Amino acid sequence: MSQQVAQVDTLFLHEDDDQYRVVVQRDGSRVFTGFLEVKETSAGPRPARLRIVDGASEELRSPDEFVELARRANRIRVSQQTSSRGRTELQEMLDGYQLDAKVVRTCRLCAQSGVYSPITSETAIETETETVCPDCAREQLDRQLAYHGDITGTAQERLESLLFEVQDLERIINLLKGDLDPELTKFDEISPTVEDVDPVPVSSLSLHPGIQQKLEGRFDTLLPVQSLAVENGATEGQDQLVVSATATGKTLVGEMAGLDRVLNGEGKMLFLVPLVALANQKYGEFQDRYGDIADVTLRVGASRVNDDGERFDPSADIIVGTYEGIDHALRTHKNLGDIGTVVIDEVHTLGEGERGHRLDGLISRLKYYCREKSAGDTQWIYLSATVGNPGTLARALEATLIEFEERPVPIERHVTFLDGREKLDVEDKLTQRAFDQKSSKGYRGQTIIFTNSRRRCHEISRKLTYSSAPYHAGLDNRRRSRVEEQFADQELSAVVTTAALAAGVDFPASQVIFDSLAMGIEWLSVQEFHQMLGRAGRPDYHDKGTVYLLIEPDGSYHGSQEMTEDEVAFKLLKGEMEPVQTRYDEGAAVEETLANVTVGGSAAKRLNEMMVGDVPTKHALGKLLEYNFIDSLEPTSLGRAVTSHFLSPGDAFALLDGIRQGDSPYDLVARMEKRERED
Repeated sequence: MSQQVAQVDTLFLHEDDDQYRVVVQRDGSRVFTGFLEVKETSAGPRPARLRIVDGASEELRSPDEFVELARRANRIRVSQQTSSRGRTELQEMLDGYQLDAKVVRTCRLCAQSGVYSPITSETAIETETETVCPDCAREQLDRQLAYHGDITGTAQERLESLLFEVQDLERIINLLKGDLDPELTKFDEISPTVEDVDPVPVSSLSLHPGIQQKLEGRFDTLLPVQSLAVENGATEGQDQLVVSATATGKTLVGEMAGLDRVLNGEGKMLFLVPLVALANQKYGEFQDRYGDIADVTLRVGASRVNDDGERFDPSADIIVGTYEGIDHALRTHKNLGDIGTVVIDEVHTLGEGERGHRLDGLISRLKYYCREKSAGDTQWIYLSATVGNPGTLARALEATLIEFEERPVPIERHVTFLDGREKLDVEDKLTQRAFDQKSSKGYRGQTIIFTNSRRRCHEISRKLTYSSAPYHAGLDNRRRSRVEEQFADQELSAVVTTAALAAGVDFPASQVIFDSLAMGIEWLSVQEFHQMLGRAGRPDYHDKGTVYLLIEPDGSYHGSQEMTEDEVAFKLLKGEMEPVQTRYDEGAAVEETLANVTVGGSAAKRLNEMMVGDVPTKHALGKLLEYNFIDSLEPTSLGRAVTSHFLSPGDAFALLDGIRQGDSPYDLVARMEKRERED
C-alpha cells in the first residue's frame, strides 16, 4: 500500500448505494479501486471499512489507510452525482481531517468501471437520462450503429463529429432513425459565387433582326457566362467549350450563334442532346420560342416519324436531335443539308462508358460531313456543367474554353442515415416540407427524387402524400410532356426519376433527394452526382437549393457492388470531379471504326485521328476484315446492317448465331437481354 499511496495524484469519491467508490489515479491512469464505508461517531463521520478491489479478488484494509491516501493525494474530488446527503457526509468527514475536496461533474459510467472521468461543459454529452463523457457516449453510439448495420469509418467519423459538436447522443440516435433535424443532417453548403464580369447589353449585339428582337424582348443584358462567350467570339463563328453550372444560361450561347447564322443564310443549326426526353423538351422550347422565325424539326433514334406523328424534316432550319438520331442519319447517308452551327449539350458524356465512344465517333463523323457538305466553316459549341479537365478537353475539341464558376444560389447538402424501409416516409416528409414553403420570388418548393430503377420511380410516387409523378424513359413522349407541364405549373410537388435522366432535363426544382446513389446497378460517379445535385435551386425561382442524401448503412443494390452506400456517399461528397476521357476497348474501337468507314470510306483513318480518344486504328481495321464487316475500306452488306443498328461485334454475332439456328424474334430478344444482363 505504501508504494500505491506514494503514487496518488487524484482521490475520487463516488456514491455507490450505501458506500463510496474510491478511485485512486496518477497521471490520468487508475492505480486501484476500492469501496469505503462510513460510520457516524461522536466526532462526526469517520471511515469504518475499506476494501481494495483488484479484478475478482478483494482485500480488506484498515480504515486509517484511507486517511493516509487522502492526505497524500494532490487533489480530492467528489462526484456531483453523489446525493446531497452523501456530499455532506463526505465533506464533514474530510473537514475532520482538515482535507479540502471539490465537487466535480463526472461520468457515472466511468465511475462504475472504477475510472475518474471529469466532464466539463465542453466535453459533457447528454443522453436520455444523464450526462456522460465523450468515450462512454462514443461506446453507446457504436452499439447503436451496430444495430443499424455496418457503417464504414468515414460515416462513423461523421456521426462522431456531430456527436461531439452538438453534445447530445439522443439527437444523433434519432438521426439514425430518419429524424430530419437540419442542424444535424447538414453536411455543408456550397456558397453562391459571383465572378466580376461586365454584362453585355443585348442592344449592343449585332445579330440578325429576327433573333436580336427576340433577345431584346426577353433581356436587357446577357448573363455573365453569355457575356463571356460573346466577348470571346461566340457570335462571330468561334468554336467554344462552355463550362458553367446548371441554370447559368449556357444554352442561350448556342441559340444566339445558331439562330443568327440560320437567319443570315449561313447554314442550319443542329442542337444535339443525349436523351430522347431532353430532345423532346428542347424541341418544344425551340418551337415555342423561335417557331415563328425558323422551322424546327426533331430527329431521335432511327425513326423517320416522331412520337407526335410528325415526320422528320431534314430541310428544317433547326434540327433538335439525340446523338444517336443524328448519328443514324450519318451512318445511313441521309442528307442533313448545309450545317452552319452544331451545339452539343452535355458534352461530358464523352467520358461515359458506351455512350462516350459513340459521342466521340459522332463528333468526328459530323465534322467530316460538315467539311464535305457545308458551304462555309461550321461553328461548334460544346456545353457542360461538369467537366473535371476543361482545359484538356477544350484543346482536344479545338475549341476556346469559356469557363464560368459562378453559382447563382447556395446549395445546402444534407446527409441522413436510415433503414431502406424508412426512405419512403422520409421522402414524403421532405417533399411536403418543401412544397409547403414559398421562396421570396413566390414559388413553392418542388422536388426531384432520383432513384435507380423505373419500378422504384412508380413505387415512390405512389407513396407520396402530395401530388407527384414518375418520369423515366419508359413513358411515352406525351406523358413525359404532361409531367413537365404540370411541374412547370407547380401542380406537382415532386417528380421521381431515374438517374439516367439526370442530364439536362429541365425541372426548376428547389430540392433534390437521392433515394439511391446508384444508376442501375452501378454507383454514381462524382461527375454524375454533381450533375444531379446541380438541379437544386434556380435563381429566378428559389433563394437556395437543398440536396438530401438518404443513406442506408451497409446498403448496396447488386452483388457486384464492392462498396456500400455509406462509403459511396462520402466519396461523392468529398471527391474531385473525374476528368472527361473517352476510353476504347476492342469492341468500342471496332464499332466506331466501322461507322467511320461507312461514313468516310477511304477517309476512315483520318476520322479516327480526329477523335478525342485514342483509337487503335490498325488493330480495329484488322478485326473488321476478319469479321467480314468491311472489304478494303468499304462496308459489306453485313457491316452496313451492323453499324446502322449500333451493334457491337459481340451483339452482332449473337444475333447471327440466333438467326442461323432459326430462333424466333422473341428468342432473339431474350438472347440479347440475357447478354445485356451478363455485361
